[in-house]
Amino acid sequence: MSEKKAGLLEGFKAFLTRGNVIDLAVAVVIGAAFTNVVNAVVKGIINPVVGAFGTQDLEKYRSCLRSPCAVDPETGRMDGIEILWGSVLSATVSFLITGAVVYFLMVLPMAKYLARRAAAQAAKEGVRETLEVSELEVLKEIRDALVAQRGQA
Repeated sequence: MSEKKAGLLEGFKAFLTRGNVIDLAVAVVIGAAFTNVVNAVVKGIINPVVGAFGTQDLEKYRSCLRSPCAVDPETGRMDGIEILWGSVLSATVSFLITGAVVYFLMVLPMAKYLARRAAAQAAKEGVRETLEVSELEVLKEIRDALVAQRGQA
């Protein structure tokens, strides 16, 4: 039983010391901080733009599926069935903004950078290959010259 626990602990230690876990933890923390930025953009920019056509708070958009959709003052409960489609719209807009910002500010520039780096590496490999070929040709010429000298002697 203790060998099994030791094996589990060693496996867990190996899992934690891999770089992937730390990268994932950093991504989660940055993602949580980024959520605040996206929420601020939605509340400060998107909601007022939508508010020009309706209410500034997307959460207030709702429909009544079964009447009456009113809060009973005695019990504090909602009578009827209310569909809160404004909160779904707000979450969808937040998701789209997050996706756009991540794509245009992180993924796209990183892809361009990696493509340039790969092209530079390929060019460097092409130059290195050309040098290797030319070195090989020079060595063949030296060999042929030495063989010719031995043949004459």
